[in-house]
Amino acid sequence: MDFKSQFPIYLKNKNKNFLYLDSASTTLKHHSVVSKLEDYYSNYSANIHRSVYPIAVKATNEFEKSRIKVSNFINSKSEEIIFTKNATEAINLVAYSWGLSNLKKNDIILISKMEHHSNIVPWQFVAKKTGCTLKYIPILDDGTLDMEIFDTLLTSKVKLISLIHQSNVLGIINPIEKIIKKAHQNDVLVMIDAAQSISHMEIDVKKLDCDFLVFSGHKMFGPTGVGVLYGKYDLLDNMEPFLYGGQMIDKVGEQDSTWNNLPLKFEAGTPIIGEVIALGDSIDFIQSLGFDKIKTHLRSIIKAYLNILNKFEDIIIYGKNKNQGPVISFNIKNIHAYDFCQIMGQHNISLRAGNHCAQPLLNHFGTSSTIRISFHIYNTLDEINYFEEKLKETINLLS
Repeated sequence: MDFKSQFPIYLKNKNKNFLYLDSASTTLKHHSVVSKLEDYYSNYSANIHRSVYPIAVKATNEFEKSRIKVSNFINSKSEEIIFTKNATEAINLVAYSWGLSNLKKNDIILISKMEHHSNIVPWQFVAKKTGCTLKYIPILDDGTLDMEIFDTLLTSKVKLISLIHQSNVLGIINPIEKIIKKAHQNDVLVMIDAAQSISHMEIDVKKLDCDFLVFSGHKMFGPTGVGVLYGKYDLLDNMEPFLYGGQMIDKVGEQDSTWNNLPLKFEAGTPIIGEVIALGDSIDFIQSLGFDKIKTHLRSIIKAYLNILNKFEDIIIYGKNKNQGPVISFNIKNIHAYDFCQIMGQHNISLRAGNHCAQPLLNHFGTSSTIRISFHIYNTLDEINYFEEKLKETINLLS
């Protein structure tokens, strides 16, 4: 399966050994997404929801068409889809609009030690502001959640669980169905960070019964600058706005205002119009492939890279687990992650080095940084030999 011709960046690098292995950070952009952005900015770049002239009507229709595509993609109502600039802003929206109003002293927010910083820092802020307590589900040596400890942490004081679906460092996929079911038996709300899983796993919010779910367009072949918050209608309807200004209002007086209906209540000001429109095309691309085809392809890629890494005695792989998404993190004894990735970059191999915005997780494993490989549908088995060749060269150079 080779989709390289559908991603413009490969056409720009067709005479080079260009190997992109940083999809957990951001995926490459599909040609339909690039074309849709150009189409909007070139042909109908008017503002939306405000005017009745033809290009404004077209822009509004295309924008709302994307909202419907997103809602169908995760099986929600369209009114339950809020457009943000990324998953981080979506989490902050819940933290400010729900957390500050509903949490108090002695309440508990429960997250895990494998969370991205964007699902840690907002809750630290809320805890300091409200006096509630932030607690962590620990992880086992294989990187999976300690579900026995989770059961003991799930007391009547817990009001919210906010959990990553797939680790952006380990690739481990958490048992969110089981966690949501247990949480709801204890009247606890659950928010899922699906930024890493949304492009390769089918997510049905009605079946999951999660209360909130967030993800970013740029991790699903779409543009940067656009994210999504899903929330159950009654929860969103009872929450105060996060941002104030134009578009999100109903009536404005000199001293008081009332708010627009969902979803516009949470979309103040001119939104990221072109990016939202183009997000719809990234969803079309994913659905044209089908999740079964994507999963099968990614499993073969994961297996091939693990086979290579396991050949080297000095390579330490973190979080080996059968239930793993397309992410592998490792270190090489006596070689710094940044040095390794910099040399590999000189061979046009794009890897990520660092803490991956997950310092508590790396602290658990006793390291400050790792090398991370992450892949997607455009990566192929044909690239493996080149990677292995340069891996050996770089290890020999730096040893």
